Amino acid sequence: MSPKVRAAGAVVLRNRGDRREVLTIHRQRYDDWSLPKGKAYPDEARPVTAVREVREETGVLARLDVRLSSLSYGVGRRTKQVDYWRASVVASHYREPDREVDEVRWLSIDEAHRLLTYPSEVRILDEALALPDTVAVLLVRHAKAMLRKDWTGRDQRRRLTGRGRRQAGQLVPLLEAYRAARLASSPAVRCMETLAPYAAHAMIDIDTFDLFTEEEGTTRQAEVEERVRRLAAGLKKPTALCGHRPVLPAMRAGLSLPPAPMLVGEVTVVHRDKSGRNVSVETHKPTV
Repeated sequence: MSPKVRAAGAVVLRNRGDRREVLTIHRQRYDDWSLPKGKAYPDEARPVTAVREVREETGVLARLDVRLSSLSYGVGRRTKQVDYWRASVVASHYREPDREVDEVRWLSIDEAHRLLTYPSEVRILDEALALPDTVAVLLVRHAKAMLRKDWTGRDQRRRLTGRGRRQAGQLVPLLEAYRAARLASSPAVRCMETLAPYAAHAMIDIDTFDLFTEEEGTTRQAEVEERVRRLAAGLKKPTALCGHRPVLPAMRAGLSLPPAPMLVGEVTVVHRDKSGRNVSVETHKPTV
């Protein structure tokens, strides 16, 4: 069997009065009604694929929230896996019909149940509707930094390597997929440089916490855990937190996550409901 074809899409929902609607497309080639989705580019994080494909196929700029199930099916001699997220609308513009998508339509839920061609996508829609509202917390391990043995200054001033800067660049579309609106970080340069490209892109500041540094956090793990728990409690907007390997176990504990190693530049996305319960968790590893 050939390698899987990786793809992603979204269940984009909106409210119109007391009516809930879902974004759908009609594809002339297949004469079907479906959810927007498409193939990933090489080295593209799947959430980035989902947002890009929704925009290309519908003209809607979406913000992802909770992760949904994946669908797999045969395409010739290969298997195609489509990962789905629930999403909301950030902005939209008119998209001219073309040979790929000749109609974009917002459907009521009842209409979608009748019109969607594939029962598997109806199940994905129902899953999105059944899950509670969530807010994303994105836990980031700083990108690749220079080795301590190669650095002569204060450790907090240690910079990212070229690879680390590329990893930081990859974080921009990933954090943007969830519309991270608050950034909190250790003030160490390697953490700040990890979030800086996204902060500049989104035009937001980075809040710094000395407690998240290696020097402070390693010996004050319980305080780190409690600070993260307080930061995450009652969040109204998606938030990214950046820290160091020795401090990440306590940061994970503050998000009710079990201990787990994280690569440099890796992101764990936690979707939490209003009560602070983790509804879903996903991990995205760097590809550079």
